[in-house]
Amino acid sequence: MNDRDNAELEPAKLEPAKLDELEKKYDSGLAQRETSPFLARAIFWATIAFASYHYWTAGFGTPVEHVHMGIHLVGLFFFVFLGFPFLKTRNSYKFSGSSAFRPGGVPVYDWIAAIAAGAAALFLWLSWRGLEVFDFEIPEQALRQGDPSVPDVFFGTIVILAALEAARRTIGFILPTIILIFAIYALFGPYMPAQILRHPGVDWRQFVNNMYFPSEGIFGVTLWVVSTVVFHFVLFGVVAQRMGLGKFFVDNAMMLAGRYTGGPAKVSVVSSAFFGTISGSSIANTVSTGSLTIPNMKRLGYPGRFAGGVEAASSAGGQITPPIMGAASFLMAEYLEVPYTTIVIAAMVPALMHYVGVFSIVHFTAKRLGLRAYPKDQLPRLLQVWRDGGHTAIPLVALLVVLFSGYSPNMSAFLGLSLCVVVGFCSIRKPLTMLFPLALLTFIFWKASPLSGSGFSPTLAGILSACVILSLLHRKPRKSFGELLESCNVGVRYSLAVGAASAAVGIVVGVINTTGVGFRLGFMVTSSAADIATWFHHYVGWIPLDALSQPSMQQFVSLVLIAMACILMGAGLPTTALYILLVAVAQPSLAQLGIPALATHMFVLYYGVISEITPPVCASAYAAAGIAGSNPFRTGLNAFTLGIGKLMVPMVFVYAPTMLLVLPEYFSLVSFLHVSLTCALGVFAIATAVSGYFLAYLSGVWRIVMAISGLLLVAPGLTSDVVAVIVALPALAMQWRAARASRDGLRAASN
Repeated sequence: MNDRDNAELEPAKLEPAKLDELEKKYDSGLAQRETSPFLARAIFWATIAFASYHYWTAGFGTPVEHVHMGIHLVGLFFFVFLGFPFLKTRNSYKFSGSSAFRPGGVPVYDWIAAIAAGAAALFLWLSWRGLEVFDFEIPEQALRQGDPSVPDVFFGTIVILAALEAARRTIGFILPTIILIFAIYALFGPYMPAQILRHPGVDWRQFVNNMYFPSEGIFGVTLWVVSTVVFHFVLFGVVAQRMGLGKFFVDNAMMLAGRYTGGPAKVSVVSSAFFGTISGSSIANTVSTGSLTIPNMKRLGYPGRFAGGVEAASSAGGQITPPIMGAASFLMAEYLEVPYTTIVIAAMVPALMHYVGVFSIVHFTAKRLGLRAYPKDQLPRLLQVWRDGGHTAIPLVALLVVLFSGYSPNMSAFLGLSLCVVVGFCSIRKPLTMLFPLALLTFIFWKASPLSGSGFSPTLAGILSACVILSLLHRKPRKSFGELLESCNVGVRYSLAVGAASAAVGIVVGVINTTGVGFRLGFMVTSSAADIATWFHHYVGWIPLDALSQPSMQQFVSLVLIAMACILMGAGLPTTALYILLVAVAQPSLAQLGIPALATHMFVLYYGVISEITPPVCASAYAAAGIAGSNPFRTGLNAFTLGIGKLMVPMVFVYAPTMLLVLPEYFSLVSFLHVSLTCALGVFAIATAVSGYFLAYLSGVWRIVMAISGLLLVAPGLTSDVVAVIVALPALAMQWRAARASRDGLRAASN
């Protein structure tokens, strides 16, 4: 593509068809093949049944683990093998007619794969209490654990291969390749070249036992959380966005930020932050908000590559923005065995630092380019925005109220989805649609009654009932029932890549639990870091700074090596899958450094999602480049530069966990304020260096000075803060003189 940096575009949104194509192009989990009309209709209704099953179980109870996960896997395998071709060529996505070898336009081998994988996923359920077929008897599962039968090995092998193939078809070959390396390691442990990596190994029969039977491998906690929580929040995000919540976010962002210097870019930052609270996909975030903000940024003078970078960096921030955090927050709470609200509170300040960085760079770049704000007549009015769209926020408010009241995430998702249906699709003018809100009110009253056991408190029941009633009172046109079904269909399609990747990553978790390789890798990292630190210390150890001591340098090098591994391993993976993978592989290395568990989990998540804006694999930046008409690689570089805050903040909360708020052994108000404020000032200083402007233009040397000062401020510690101020003083004095001279010149010109 040519970088049409100065092209003039209208401030209207791009065509929905073009946006859908862009999203499919850069999000491999959405690009599915065309089938015959009959099969397409059958798959559509199957997705509705799949979504309905999960919706029902969220509110009325989930079956036991192996049953529910088996049903989830059946749907997953069915949709993946029928929807995604074996080879991704241009012709493989086109419908080329039906035949005996291609029923419905799907090759017969994909039908066989879908049926075999579905049967293998259900076999565990069917044989759980034992099974007798003709003269062949299979004992109950408890007696087969550790000693799988021949059918267990057969069906377990199918599930393992199907999970790997489903991940390959939806997100590419990188994750399956990593998983295969771990599988080979488990099977051929005695033959590993490095002594530290050797282990007794397992045969295929035992490998299948560990991967297939609950609760270590594929049918482990990963798939359980994805099938009971993550799926529901992906579905909620899609339905809420299509109901109108996305537009409400953008309008509020326009109202809050559009009136200031560089308005369109600041709108991009704020709207993406809002949208990130409900979205599990940074690409969806980029396309949804970027379709408006990127053309407007270009129209007012931002270079296309910078406009795309702003949107990509802001949208990627959604993966670390509470309360959803790309649905990784629920897995984190499960792994750490802490309340979900603990994760939300811990993530607030680090996420804010990311947006401080993006917002600051945007502001100073606008100052340097002399860009203006939105004209006042183009800005929405407060009362108008809330009158037209305030009702769309009711489901999100209800969801958060239920979550923070201590109820399960799937119950909060159930009520959030229910209120989305009421807000978007039910109206007093359509009497039949009123059956749903009446049923919802009945459910709320039942949960508040003694009959339900431990149900809703009277206060919560009153709040939810008020939400239902308020949802019916707005006068905006409702969506059709067909649009609701289409939203559910799209939500299921969004969840396929996450589900397939999470099922496959369960193999890695199983291998690590079986072999203990996580701790072996951790020892290798710390040993390598010790060697590097010793080499550096030989040359700089004479400097009387604690940061340059051998132990301090070893810890820092270890963190850098782990961060680099997280960025590389997270490339191209959905947020949930990359978090699961990195927690299994990288987190044990951090644990050996004595870092608090919550900080280690947040660390690997942050560096994993940085891959969304790190060239050459930066899908969000490529999607933004498609809207901006800019060079994808240069757009990715701009996005990475803008996300500099996300790159540094994890180091801060590892060295100073007080930033996470919820660790009482590290937290005090004074330490929290000190670390957070100096970190924000440091990110702010680095933003001036990146943009080349503060009070006036910054030349090359002074940009370096401000960058060094910013890094010293970001680093926790009073000594580094004092040194930072001393370093920055000459640059600040120069800026003050330059700004004063500029003002004097303007006064002279005006006189």
